[in-house]
Parts: sequence; structure tokens; C-alpha cells
Amino acid sequence: MSIRNIQPGFRQVSSHYTIFQERVDDAYKIRGKLPEPTVCPQCSAVFQKGRWQWLEMPVKAQQHLCPACQRILDHYPAGYLTLEGEFLQSHHDEILRLVQNFEKMKKSQHPLQRIIATEEQNNSLLITTTDIHLARGIGEAIHDAYQGGLELQYNQDENLLRVYWSR
Repeated sequence: MSIRNIQPGFRQVSSHYTIFQERVDDAYKIRGKLPEPTVCPQCSAVFQKGRWQWLEMPVKAQQHLCPACQRILDHYPAGYLTLEGEFLQSHHDEILRLVQNFEKMKKSQHPLQRIIATEEQNNSLLITTTDIHLARGIGEAIHDAYQGGLELQYNQDENLLRVYWSR
């Protein structure tokens, strides 16, 4: 696959063995410690033992919007996954099911990893996510299942990942 034009601030990264470090100054990372338990009023995720989890709603919990719901509300994705090519057109529904199943599996373990939107665009599919790791994981799952070309571009300053897959 040919290398796409890399936008300013982004760098090409390998899809294998590259671990993205979480940004310390991520605007969506909650400052300070939330009182425990805290519940997100939007999605009902529970902040307990220092992390967001899917738990039974505790009695007398504080309320605070979780980082994923805040990103969704602000329309500010961390991951952009673009899928394109003739293979996508002929296997659209199958690939979309793989995307949805992967997100469902990841979201069950990590409440902050969610798909924000899936948009059809001129023979391509744009999927936006609340987390860079989810965008990368979906791209790698599609690549593992269907081969094709996979390209990742990471902007550390904005904690933003663009993933391109085509076949």
C-alpha cells in the first residue's frame, strides 16, 4: 500500500510492537481523584477502585460524566479508522459485523473504549472512537481477518490516531 500524505504533527507508526503511551496531559483524563463510587449519568459506568467499570449501580453514588461520554458529547474522537477499497464494498456487512463485535468485546472489558460514529463516505467507511487503542485494535482485527494494507499515523501532541485499511 502506498504511504498516505502524513498530516503535520502525525508520524507513521508500525502496526506491530508499538505501544502508545497514555498522555499525561490528556484533556479528557479526569484531574484529581473522583469520590468512590461515582456513576456516569450517561452510560452508567461506575468509577470504583481507581477505574471505570461496568458494575451494578451503587446506592448513594456521586455522578460525573466519564471521559468516553464527554468525548462523545464534544464530538471529539481520539481515533479515526478509514476503511476503503473494492473488497470493502463487496464485504461491507461482514466487515461491519466484525467491527461491531470487536467493539462490543472491548467495551465489555474497558468502558471507555467505544465507537462514536460510523459514517459512509464516497465508497469508504469512517469509524470514530473514544480511544486510540480501540481504533488500532479494530484496524488490526480487520487486517488479520482480511489482509490488505494497514497504515497507522499517530499525533502524540493531540493523542490522536488515524488508521487506514484498504483492500
